[in-house]
Amino acid sequence: MTARPGIADRREAAGTKVPGMTAEATPVLDRIRNEGDTTGRGILLMLGAITLFTVMDAFGKHLTASYPPMQVIWARYAGNMLIVLAVLAPRLGSVARSRRPWVQIFRGLTQLGAIVCFFFALRHVGLAETTAIMDLNPVLITLFAAVFLGEAIGPRRIAGIVVALIGAMIVIRPGAGVLHPAALFALAGAFVYATGAVLTRLARSDSTATSILWATAICTIISSAIVPFVWQPVDPRDLWAFAAMGVIGAVAQALLIRAFMFAEASTLAPFGYIGLVFATLWGWLFFDAVPDRWTVIGAGVIVSAGLYVWAREAQLAARA
Repeated sequence: MTARPGIADRREAAGTKVPGMTAEATPVLDRIRNEGDTTGRGILLMLGAITLFTVMDAFGKHLTASYPPMQVIWARYAGNMLIVLAVLAPRLGSVARSRRPWVQIFRGLTQLGAIVCFFFALRHVGLAETTAIMDLNPVLITLFAAVFLGEAIGPRRIAGIVVALIGAMIVIRPGAGVLHPAALFALAGAFVYATGAVLTRLARSDSTATSILWATAICTIISSAIVPFVWQPVDPRDLWAFAAMGVIGAVAQALLIRAFMFAEASTLAPFGYIGLVFATLWGWLFFDAVPDRWTVIGAGVIVSAGLYVWAREAQLAARA
């Protein structure tokens, strides 16, 4: 049996000039090889970011059991803000200027609203269930882009959106008394997050650094204004968890930005669902919470619908 060529063999073959090949073709092969390398790097960075975000969520669930959600959210953004300022300090003046300041303000408010809904749900609902419901946001972004931005949406994508919403209802099971009513906060969070994503499209004239700075600053300022009214003394044994949330959130955000520098958003989008696997794993390891059968089925429906909508959009984009 012939052995399959390894990565080194393929790279060597790509860099070897084949008889009859023109000199112009060699740069094309180099570009294809480089694009493959950067796409793989982008996927790895995306997986690292998603893993860290779910770890941060696990810390958040641990802390919200003893502290008000807003106090935990403030710690997350205050730590993130310090790191963002340190990174952007050399060019802070230029990065802070926005061409769409009002869009950035409302975008920051939606980001804060989404995480507030998420952490309020997380206080009473399992990590896997909350993450599964929030995973509605990719299909909701497609819906909102059609409603508010006039982007075309066909019957197949509408069907995918409806199926995803059905999956969310399977997880929540309203009226069945299975999940805490706080699960509806996660559903609201998915809608708010999708609204923020639409606003991000409207703010495309600003750089990524500008959008990050504005959103982080707005979330930090508002949470700092609210946290004194809900503050509870922090047990010294929990200080490391609060600090870890800020650091992990900032590192995850940085990895996510780098991922989109190396690979297209359409390529990276499906890997976001890996977060559901990690959320289930952390819930089992740290909180002894195993999702029931209906949660697994509903999560599967949501992910399948999301992947279908993504594949349909990628197909239409390729045709265009």
